[in-house]
Amino acid sequence: MELPVKAPVSGGQKTSYTIETKKLSYKLCSKFDEFNWICCGETPRGVPKLILRDVNCAARPGEITAIAGPSGAGKTTLLEILAGKISSCKVSGQVLVNSQPMKEKHFRRISGYVTQDDSLFPSLTVKETLLYSALLRLPGGKKEAANRVRRLLKELGLEHIADSRIGEGSNWGISGGERRRVSIGVDLVHDPAVVFIDEPTSGLDSTSALHVSTLLKSMVVNQGKTIVLTIHQPGFRILELFDRLVLLSNGYVVHDGSLHSLEERLKFYGHQIPLHVNVLEFSIDAIESLEMQNSVFITNDCSHETRNEGGHTMRTPNFNNHQEKPLCYPNSILGEVFILGQRFCNNIFRTKQLFATRVIQALAAGLILGTIYLNVGKKTGEVALQTRIGFFAFSLTFLLSSTTEGLPIFLQERRILTRETSRGAYRVSSYVLSNTLIFLPFLLMVALLYSAPVYWLVGLRRAIDGFLYFSLVVWMVILMSNSFVACFSALVPNFIMGTSVISGLMGSFFLFSGYFISKNKIPSYWIFMHYLSLFKYPFECFLINEYGGEQGNMRCIEYDDKGECKLYGSGFLRQRGLKDSRKWSNLAVMLAFIIGYRVLCFVILWFRCYRRR
Repeated sequence: MELPVKAPVSGGQKTSYTIETKKLSYKLCSKFDEFNWICCGETPRGVPKLILRDVNCAARPGEITAIAGPSGAGKTTLLEILAGKISSCKVSGQVLVNSQPMKEKHFRRISGYVTQDDSLFPSLTVKETLLYSALLRLPGGKKEAANRVRRLLKELGLEHIADSRIGEGSNWGISGGERRRVSIGVDLVHDPAVVFIDEPTSGLDSTSALHVSTLLKSMVVNQGKTIVLTIHQPGFRILELFDRLVLLSNGYVVHDGSLHSLEERLKFYGHQIPLHVNVLEFSIDAIESLEMQNSVFITNDCSHETRNEGGHTMRTPNFNNHQEKPLCYPNSILGEVFILGQRFCNNIFRTKQLFATRVIQALAAGLILGTIYLNVGKKTGEVALQTRIGFFAFSLTFLLSSTTEGLPIFLQERRILTRETSRGAYRVSSYVLSNTLIFLPFLLMVALLYSAPVYWLVGLRRAIDGFLYFSLVVWMVILMSNSFVACFSALVPNFIMGTSVISGLMGSFFLFSGYFISKNKIPSYWIFMHYLSLFKYPFECFLINEYGGEQGNMRCIEYDDKGECKLYGSGFLRQRGLKDSRKWSNLAVMLAFIIGYRVLCFVILWFRCYRRR
């Protein structure tokens, strides 16, 4: 079969890597057993499940090595170990890179790993997706990144859709095969010598699957890359593109060699391959026979010097020489914050659920609430006072609960963050900092759109300083809520759990805020929730802004039957145990909440991205 690939070009990949495993085994313990072993030093009680058993295989430069086998054979686990995603301390045996023990942290940076699910930002275009990846992973600046993306678009055959958005679902966006090529391109921007791909043809039609496989073959032929992938049931034409096949069954290697040697082996044991069935498909059906005879017949296609199809020799340098170089990030922290900030801006302004809906929601809520509580601030009496307090309480409920729609977006970003930081693209601190800085002006705009109509329509204190302080408190409330959601989106495993936890905590904060139950009547063992409540501090700020200060001593909010003032604003604050000094100290506490939740978000994300590797 003649492959639609170009001949080898000079000046291609200069360095190459051979990955080998020797007597590799991997046991899967339960989370409970891992916790006992880490914290208590106890030996796991349950019998650990062996995923891989005495695996010996190799992947060489200038070749596509395909890991195949039935479901549950350990294909993805082996791929993750070869890619350094599973620490060598968790496996027995050896993983060697150019005959030297693998150092996972360094190897992940010089290689590329494409997951089975395409974790891409749907609002970005194809060109932008590759460009931001290049800016984060290449040290040469925007000009070098743009040149690299231009070449990559041509190499991947994506030039005609460069300005199309990735999209999500079936409504709009690029096709599945094009998405797969974009995902591969994201991990090729730094031109890695080794590429790992989990199920590159999964979910694609036969034409798209062949296109992707042919693309990988051209990289092997032209650039001498080492490509390792997992595959389930490839067609005839795709199967012929693979140079080496590692066939797994129940964690054992039943074949490690070329497709031709597998076919000869099947014939040697008396198997007749039907004409309409390819060799790999038939061998999976006959896997039990191969497994039993594996100890008798061992295929070994090892050679000390590897040649690609073009016939030129690949150089395999000592891996230790590369590992001795100190690890550093391509950009400074400020550079990372700037690049990530640009990407955040594009995502925010193009995500209707986060931008347009939020803006309309804030403006509409301000107008609707303003008309419901129209001029209630000008009225006096006990009923009017309770109505104003109810307005403040409902405003806080709306503001604190309206930011939970950002949870799925935070969860989507977390998957991409984990993937990108594992490759050394940027620091977790840069992500948290840029996320915080970008949301500051956006949420300020939301706060002003809500405050401007509602403050004057309700008829609250007629003073510009009162309006500005009210708007500042609203902004701080939204920032608090945004930081709270960001923190728990880093902690929870999925959207359902996140919604349950956030809603439950918000309800608890409202209950202990002092609106339903006064501080003096809260049981002593629950008093800590009063001080942790996100409702308490802005609620007090609203009351002090309305009834405090010099005007509070002159403002009568309740009259007796004789028409004399029964209760002044300052007296009302004293009844609730509030002082004017809390007007600014409460803002400081709210700022501390914002910073605290962001720092906690950073710690959780850092643990997820680094400590678990």
